[in-house]
Amino acid sequence: MSQNRMSIDLTPLRISKQYRRLYFAGFITALGSQATYVTVPYQLKNLTHSPLDVGALGLFELVPLVVFGLYGGVLADRLNRRRLILSMEQVLMLMAGLLFVNALLEKPQVWVLYAVAFLAAAASSVQQPSLSALNQTLVPHNLQGAAAKLSNIQGTSAMIIGPALGGLVAVAIGPSFVYAANLVTFTFSLALLFSLKTTAPMDPREVGDLHALTAGIRYAYSRPDLLGTYIVDLVAMIFAYPVVMLPFVAAHFHTVYALSILYCGLPAGALVATLTSSWTRRVYHYGRGLVAAAAVWGLGIALFGFSRSFWVVFAGLAIGGGADAMSGVFRNTMWNESIPPEVRGRMAGIEMISYSVGPTAGQFRAGLMAAWTTLRFSLTFGGLACTGSVVAVAAALPKLWAFDARSDPNVAHVRELRSNEEW
Repeated sequence: MSQNRMSIDLTPLRISKQYRRLYFAGFITALGSQATYVTVPYQLKNLTHSPLDVGALGLFELVPLVVFGLYGGVLADRLNRRRLILSMEQVLMLMAGLLFVNALLEKPQVWVLYAVAFLAAAASSVQQPSLSALNQTLVPHNLQGAAAKLSNIQGTSAMIIGPALGGLVAVAIGPSFVYAANLVTFTFSLALLFSLKTTAPMDPREVGDLHALTAGIRYAYSRPDLLGTYIVDLVAMIFAYPVVMLPFVAAHFHTVYALSILYCGLPAGALVATLTSSWTRRVYHYGRGLVAAAAVWGLGIALFGFSRSFWVVFAGLAIGGGADAMSGVFRNTMWNESIPPEVRGRMAGIEMISYSVGPTAGQFRAGLMAAWTTLRFSLTFGGLACTGSVVAVAAALPKLWAFDARSDPNVAHVRELRSNEEW
């Protein structure tokens, strides 16, 4: 297929060796982490047999995501981003080691799964803003849209391969094998991350962390269009995040491969949508694209929750995954084109809360509502509530709907700031 039809612009990977190394390190990390991500709730389900206990994983991740996400954004603008990324990668590797040792016990401890969920969420929250900010600076301003699609391909490919293998191995052999494989992937990703060049802090001024955080929050508050992207993603995930309930949905179909196939639904749809996304090059109203995509995500999840047919359930997930991928393209392009590099880390911290807290709160909501009512009602209601909430947010924040990259002053300002960079 031609590059135009597939809509893949590899220029960011071709012109920047540092971006290329960071990209493949992220892919390798994601492979192992995604396999572990689906294995932990599966193991917890087998130990507790409770949707509420599985959904409670989100509660243990919620507080560190908020606290350390904001602080990680401050650190990303004040410290060496490479060093910060490396140190947190090593902490995450240690967490995988704890899961491995626990899985080898005759009676694996439930509290270890919750503790690792808490600590891993804290480490990821500190690391992610630096990763997002570094990705912006390693790619030219005019290639941010291409980088956003490459990021989708990286994430969705890992989300297909990792959960598919992780779910199959966890069911057929056991969780310990998945955790051991995750230790191997961390070894390779660390080797690539160590090869990155040291980066200077973007904001080395001698001001307190609290002052820097407050300044970042003030900047976000001054941009209703940015706030809209955060809120839309947050409500979409709170109401319609289905992943933690997949083991319970798969159990209805009584086949060993059901869980693995369902885990592939969201990323498969996302990958297809990304590979056929050439039409997004003609979209400059990123806010409208984001709202439409988030609304379709909710409808896809509602279909997934309502249907009793295995392949319609899978189709609902694929529709949702494709819509979520397009939402991610519009969000990331808007963020990296319009946010100045000196505050990019702090904004990445706030962004991380919107796309991480939402799923963790969403999995608890799904588990709680499933325990109170039924699994089918929890998932179907959540999808429809997502679509309605997204439309309401768009109506309440007209600046998000009106955003146009061709005339937006923030985009013009960042373009001017980065115009002298050499590649």
